Amino acid sequence: MFALKRKPTHPGDVLKHEFMEPLGISQTQLAKELNTTFRTINEIMNHKRGISPEMAVRLAKYFGTSEELWLNLQMQYDLYRVKDKRKDILSRIKPYSELHKAVNC
Repeated sequence: MFALKRKPTHPGDVLKHEFMEPLGISQTQLAKELNTTFRTINEIMNHKRGISPEMAVRLAKYFGTSEELWLNLQMQYDLYRVKDKRKDILSRIKPYSELHKAVNC
């Protein structure tokens, strides 16, 4: 896998700009259609909530996409955030192969 040079797009931005805006769907309408709350949709769109597996299934069914689309967007975003937030800790972790190279030689 390759390292991303930029922060991945939050799934809420993809939902808003690639699906809702082109189709003219409001947050209220989407919440109603997905049988969820306005607050849930609003928090996703404002990066205060991620895409859960259940929401991925609902969005996939509604928009005719795959569940994996939504989960992959969320996973890329989450992994990037963890790597950025914990880079100090991660920089001190040495790969197993490097630690045991000298022992096995």
